[in-house]
Amino acid sequence: MSIKIENLTHIYMKGSPFEKKALDCVNIEINEGEFVALIGHTGSGKSTLIQHINGLLKPDSGKIIIDGTDITDKNADLNFIRKKVGLVFQYPEYQLFEETIEKDIAFGPKNLGLSDDDIEKRVKRAMNMVGLEYDKYKNKSPFEVSGGQKRRVAIAGVVAMEPKVLILDEPTAGLDPKGRDEILGKIKDLHKEYNMTIILVSHSMEDVAKLADRILVMDDGKCILDGTPKEVFSEADTLESVGLAVPQVTYLAKELKKNGFNISDNIFTVEQAKNEILKILDKG
Repeated sequence: MSIKIENLTHIYMKGSPFEKKALDCVNIEINEGEFVALIGHTGSGKSTLIQHINGLLKPDSGKIIIDGTDITDKNADLNFIRKKVGLVFQYPEYQLFEETIEKDIAFGPKNLGLSDDDIEKRVKRAMNMVGLEYDKYKNKSPFEVSGGQKRRVAIAGVVAMEPKVLILDEPTAGLDPKGRDEILGKIKDLHKEYNMTIILVSHSMEDVAKLADRILVMDDGKCILDGTPKEVFSEADTLESVGLAVPQVTYLAKELKKNGFNISDNIFTVEQAKNEILKILDKG
């Protein structure tokens, strides 16, 4: 499911003393099956942008075309679009409400009018994809499991709708390192298993370097950089000028190179750094 954003502008509190242009003529195209990371400091326009893709906000001007349908058109079927574009907000576990995990995850598929058998299949598949064993967790209360498991339940509830596009807004916020790694691993698995188009909003340069095929950088309502992790992180000065940075391991690699180590400039993940250092040690 492709997404084309054309000249998108959104102004909060238009005409008031507090008027704020949150999106300023944004043009982005996202291809079917891409894993895209959206980064930018607080107030850069990230959250406003993703809420437009899901049809939760209407732009002041511009278009969003999803699979050939202009969702900004007044006659657009937004309910249909929201079945195809799943949005997981920050701290989605605050939206859990059913008495069991199975019922919470089944809520969305039930609203699609599916049969009981199809609903059960979707719940089982979604739970499996987020790493929750069906028989072990189906009858547990979503409020009696750990923070990381609650997050998985909430993500499974969106995944069970089987959207073509999955948008995740800071999905690891507030989790410990183990919980973060587990959730990110499951998101990567979802991308492979369902061939979904995934848009990941994150503040973590390390996370996006590991996961994304492509990175979009927002600043002051504009998309200022768009490219592969290698292309975007090579623009360290630009990133730093808007309050961002390259991954910490990239700074480490640059320092090692300055100190005479024959190490690549294009290191953005710990795994890449480890492989480079092992090569140096083998040659030594």
